[in-house]
Amino acid sequence: MTERTGNILIVDDDHDILTAGRLLLRRQFSGVTTCRDPVDIPDLLAGNDFDAVLLDMNFGPGESSGRQGLHWLEQILEIEPGMVVVMITAHGDVQTVVEAMKRGATDFIAKPWQNEKVVATVSAAVALHRSRDETENLRRTNRVLQEAAAGGSEDIIYRSDAMAETLALVHRAAPTDANVLILGENGTGKELIARELHRHSARAGDVFLPVDMGSISESLFESELFGHRKGAFTGASDDRAGRFQAASGGTLFLDEIGNLPLHLQAKLLGALELHQVTPLGADRPESVDVRVIAATNTPVAVLRDPAVFRPDLLFRLNTVEITLPPLRERPDDILPIARHFAERYSKKYSKPVKIFSAEAETALRGYEWPGNVRALRHAVERPGFVAPGEGGEAVDLGETYSYYT
Repeated sequence: MTERTGNILIVDDDHDILTAGRLLLRRQFSGVTTCRDPVDIPDLLAGNDFDAVLLDMNFGPGESSGRQGLHWLEQILEIEPGMVVVMITAHGDVQTVVEAMKRGATDFIAKPWQNEKVVATVSAAVALHRSRDETENLRRTNRVLQEAAAGGSEDIIYRSDAMAETLALVHRAAPTDANVLILGENGTGKELIARELHRHSARAGDVFLPVDMGSISESLFESELFGHRKGAFTGASDDRAGRFQAASGGTLFLDEIGNLPLHLQAKLLGALELHQVTPLGADRPESVDVRVIAATNTPVAVLRDPAVFRPDLLFRLNTVEITLPPLRERPDDILPIARHFAERYSKKYSKPVKIFSAEAETALRGYEWPGNVRALRHAVERPGFVAPGEGGEAVDLGETYSYYT
């Protein structure tokens, strides 16, 4: 038996038409609502999710101009711009029907109607509405992705055994769909590792969407992650997909997860357990298919304190746990990374590539770099390393290094 889908609203002042329409369409569609007074249309649209509206052209004795139908057509489309409206006309007035189509009606049904024609017309209307919804959902998803500005992947530069071991674990975990928790100090490259996990996963062809949990205010948490419906709160002028929906099929990277308050951790846990999110203002959940990679600079001992982080959420997040060593514990990586950034910024500023003096190399390796790779990158970009000069000219750290010491 074919599953019935589609929610229909019939607006007509003729009780017999409403009864006939309801009896006919309820066998084909999941919901049929009838309305005799068009004044009730705004309330009905606000309280229901209709796929199509069948709207009479005339209401009241002696009316035949079609002006009332045109008026309510405009009202419906003002409330729900994407609504599919099928006009009902008793007189076959071609000019009025044409005017209705110009104003946004999709089709029309002439009274007395043929049942097969009505079912076919309404079925096409429902299909059109579903198609419009899917297109709009794609637009919302693209808008979220553009706002996120996810960026591209970057090679991981390393020579140390510590990073070799870390990357071996990354590449073992990547092909699985297990959630991953990345631990490490600020600037160690946690997002770079997350991108590496995504790049070597079965989801590599889909989106990698980073979310800075520390930058999301508590009041916007559910809207940002789970989305919202139009009118869900002041300023919600349109439906909006959340980050979970936008990343569905791909990887969602939740950075700074340790900053999340306990009461919001419970909401995140529900989404991870059920693989569902409920947008604000919606009355039913939506399924999502995401792999979650989370990262934090919070020490693991602190994360395991139930007063700081929920143990059940930590269990969900750290199916695989990867700890990035700080730069001071992998000195063999410092010079290769510094040379990599020197080459990058030479190209960026159209300057000759610089090399480091022996003194500069010793100083670079000897410094503990409390800001890790991020601090090293900033140091290399400073003017001392990109000053005008011939390619291959040796430079030392000078003021650039003293800025960090």
